[in-house]
Amino acid sequence: MPAAFAPAGPGTFFQPVIVNKLCDMTDEPDSANTKFAFGKNWAGFLETLNDKKIKAAQESMQRLLGIDDLQNRRFLDAGSGSGLFSLSAYRLGAQVTSFDVDHDSVGCAQELRERFCEDESRWIVLHGSLTDTDFLKDMGRFDVVYCWGVAHHTGQMWSSIDHLIRNVDSGGLLVLAIYNDQLYISRAWYLVKRIYQRLPGWLRPGYVVAVGSVTFLKRLSMTLLAGILRLVAFRNPLIPFTNWIRQTQARGMHGWHDLVDWVGGWPFEVARPEEIFRFMRDRGFQLQELITSTGHGCNEFVFVRTNESTHPLKSAEVV
Repeated sequence: MPAAFAPAGPGTFFQPVIVNKLCDMTDEPDSANTKFAFGKNWAGFLETLNDKKIKAAQESMQRLLGIDDLQNRRFLDAGSGSGLFSLSAYRLGAQVTSFDVDHDSVGCAQELRERFCEDESRWIVLHGSLTDTDFLKDMGRFDVVYCWGVAHHTGQMWSSIDHLIRNVDSGGLLVLAIYNDQLYISRAWYLVKRIYQRLPGWLRPGYVVAVGSVTFLKRLSMTLLAGILRLVAFRNPLIPFTNWIRQTQARGMHGWHDLVDWVGGWPFEVARPEEIFRFMRDRGFQLQELITSTGHGCNEFVFVRTNESTHPLKSAEVV
């Protein structure tokens, strides 16, 4: 393999020299200063939150976990972001603990708890990090550990997942969503995100619109082509469009805030599904559910500790 495309190390993605040169136009800033302001983005999202979005998020969690409720289950939202899925777990009956490293995200979860919870004792909100082993150890174990789209933004993805495993109780579930590794397409996104980080704040919205327009036009052209092919085959040509709409509304999120998160989200790591599977298998977990992405989105995983029932939420005794 040419040196220019050699792996950066175990569990990391390739970084072509051309990308590195473009990204290193100035001295590398301190990593703490280059992290994306996730919490500020999610605070804006909360202004758009309504019952329809909350219901969509709740239903997406039920589908992914394969359950009707989380009654009396201990639920850890590791990297709670907007707090929407902590709220969903609360409404499904769980005893919820949320944490995030971003103070604004912690504020988002606290706001949702104040707005929607009748029993605030069932929802604890903390400030903490996936990379802080002492913090995670002190929290103990949970029936469900939910880490959707978080570990790949820590800058230490594999060690963060490894740390989080300790919080999954025997027979418990671990939910992960990790950016799909698309090889050189992922490297291009690495550059897109790095440019965002180097832009002044007033230029960033325009940059997000530009990147979003390109991705929208690409998706639109593929959807139109799929519709035409279905029409030629005497099948319903609207199905590709309804699928597109359904995907954008699947988790109760907001198009603009999702786009800002995707374009600006940094640090940024990716992994192939089989890498995640092997990593978890070697640590005593069994894959229970897998939803793969055909594009640049996240692959979703539900793992279960194998020393208990194969479906703990349906068969375990109430805690």
